[in-house]
Amino acid sequence: MNLYDIMGPVMVGPSSSHTAGAVRIGLISRKLLGEQVQKAEILFHGSFFATGTGHGTDRAVIAGLLGMAQDDLRIPKSFELARKQGMEWTFGRAYLKDVHPNSVKLRLTGESGRNLEIVASSPGGGRVEICQMDGLSTSFSGDMPVLIVHNEDSPGHVAAAASLLADAGINIASMRLSRDRRNGSAVMVLECDQEIPEETVRMIESMKGIQKAASLAGMD
Repeated sequence: MNLYDIMGPVMVGPSSSHTAGAVRIGLISRKLLGEQVQKAEILFHGSFFATGTGHGTDRAVIAGLLGMAQDDLRIPKSFELARKQGMEWTFGRAYLKDVHPNSVKLRLTGESGRNLEIVASSPGGGRVEICQMDGLSTSFSGDMPVLIVHNEDSPGHVAAAASLLADAGINIASMRLSRDRRNGSAVMVLECDQEIPEETVRMIESMKGIQKAASLAGMD
């Protein structure tokens, strides 16, 4: 553990978990959506719901959805800036199972109509964990470049995605697989040592049986 882990990042707001972490959750979610957020349903769980308003968690999530980083001086003005961009949002409460008390569920719609549902937690120090994507369990922090692929639960998809990454010179550092049921829908999360080229992501997304694919550059 170092001093950064104890004190958290340079940030605007009173809490590394409720403010800085909330900004990071919003920013990662926007990047995974891949376009400007048009509508957002933001459902706070546990401590995020109980004390989030006082810590600015609501403004922090909106700031992240606008593309702001944790040290952006505009975070306190995020509501005003979001209105100017035409973003619509609502806040509510979620009762989530098996998550950290500092958690939130985001239901996002992009300007093209693309949808994304995220459940994420902020355990402290500005660190976050993405726990679910579109109802499927996952676990990654966004610290490293990551590829997320939604696919049919059938043979060959993992090998095909890994082969295309290898062709692009991308080394896989870790992999997590989950599915809702046998022969149903599945998601693979591949953390990598290098950023994934957009061309590679689109090639994977175009393969038979792939429902959608997204990548995220490492944020540390």
